[in-house]
Formats: sequence, C-alpha cells, structure tokens
Amino acid sequence: MIFLSGILNQSFVNLDYKMKENNPVEPNHYVDMKLSPLDYIMINEGAFTWCISNVIKYVSRYKNKNGIEDLKKARWYLDRQIQQLENE
Repeated sequence: MIFLSGILNQSFVNLDYKMKENNPVEPNHYVDMKLSPLDYIMINEGAFTWCISNVIKYVSRYKNKNGIEDLKKARWYLDRQIQQLENE
C-alpha cells in the first residue's frame, strides 16, 4: 500500500509540474506580455465582437505559440468580421 501511495503522490507532483509548464489559465505564450489579450478585451468590455476578440488573441500570441498558423487564424476571423459587416 505504501508503494501505491508513493506512485499516486509522485503522479500528483508530476501533474503539478506539468500544470505549471502548461497552465491553461495563464499559458506560457501570454505570461511575458505586459497585458494579456484577455485582460485587454475584458477591460474594454463590449468594445469587441467575438471575431475581433479572436483577432486580438491570435495576433498577440503568434510569435510565442503557433507563428504563421495563428496569423492565418486571425485573418480568418478578420475576414469573417468584414463579411458580416458588409452583409448588414
């Protein structure tokens, strides 16, 4: 039983370490920013649509996460917002 307890405790230690590295609440690609995209969007409550909020998110993180892929995602959301405005 002590052996099993040791394995479980070790698993929680490893999980805690992984959570610090890959924290879903404050991911590494946002930590070095002076103001996170989420904080910026929330401070300006109601100023941005869903699409524009995603543009802000992807453009803010592209250098530290997915590079060109994030810029393409930002472009997709921007194009979607433009299309929506043109159809109003």
